[in-house]
Amino acid sequence: MTDLWLISVPLDKTSLTNVEKLKRTIAKTNQASCCKFSIPDLKVRRGRVPSIRSLRGYEWCEQRKCVVRQRRALVFYHEMCIVKNKGSVLDLLSYVTKFQWDMGKYPTALPLSSLAELINKEVSQVETELKSRSAAYNNVKSSLQNLERKHQGTLHTRSLNEIVRKEDLVVSEYLTTLLVVVNSYIQWERTYESLSEFVVPRSSRKLYEEKEAGVFSVTLFKRAVHQFKAKAEFTVREYCFDLEEQKLQEMKQLSVHKKDQYGKFVHWLKRNFSEVFVAWIHLKALRVFVESVLRYGLPVRFQALLLQTDKKRSKKLREELASLFMHLDPSFAVSKTDVRVQIYIQFCKHSLESC
Repeated sequence: MTDLWLISVPLDKTSLTNVEKLKRTIAKTNQASCCKFSIPDLKVRRGRVPSIRSLRGYEWCEQRKCVVRQRRALVFYHEMCIVKNKGSVLDLLSYVTKFQWDMGKYPTALPLSSLAELINKEVSQVETELKSRSAAYNNVKSSLQNLERKHQGTLHTRSLNEIVRKEDLVVSEYLTTLLVVVNSYIQWERTYESLSEFVVPRSSRKLYEEKEAGVFSVTLFKRAVHQFKAKAEFTVREYCFDLEEQKLQEMKQLSVHKKDQYGKFVHWLKRNFSEVFVAWIHLKALRVFVESVLRYGLPVRFQALLLQTDKKRSKKLREELASLFMHLDPSFAVSKTDVRVQIYIQFCKHSLESC
């Protein structure tokens, strides 16, 4: 499982020397791979730098509401895990490791707060459309599932449309056919004619059977239906061929409609997942920039690095970072034993394996 960490270090001599030590160490010990993470010079106005709290709020909106929800809305196809950017197609990991700020979508001339608002607005629009499309698809899916349930279960409850043919039914001005679920064939044959004097003799026919029961038809006068049902110790199914045929056609139409909606939804998810992921990584870069300015001050002088590791090696890597960059921790002056490595790790443990 791949974990990606973004770290930011100032361009002072000590930090740059330790960066080179870090590169040599992780190359030798195979703890991680390291590459530069390019962040352009963004527009900073004194007193106008966005708060970290506000940036984290936007980041939650992007990652949780859109990326994760899209992945769970439907089966997350492998080909959905690509990013189309500036005419090229990259997998997620390649996009992050080769990240370049999109000047066209997010002009660096805009203030930092405007960039954050722009990203948030873009993602919110995707979120709104996602809710609408997801609801439409789920409504079709739910309607189809409700109809399909009626074609499942035992003979006492499920649809008989695939069992009964129109010619199995006698329907006239005076006569009708009832469908009865029978567990004891012998008892049925002995008693069905005696349930009403208006039952047509020898009219019972077995239409279908399973392990524990069978479906029998019986013909009788319409005026005797109530009497027959009252005396019968068997399950008499309510059945209308035309109505059942209508439900079957409705289910077929819903199945076709669901397939069509599914294809359109997946296509939309593929396209918009890429857009949201690009926005999310830009916000990560923006957050690194803001935190670096707040921590290291102006003029802007810092270097962002992307470390690629895994859970097995993350502990040793964190210890190595603590050893090399403890001088960046304000608490170091108070307590050398309490090194808060999280201060300069901006982008920690974002797993891409599931994609």
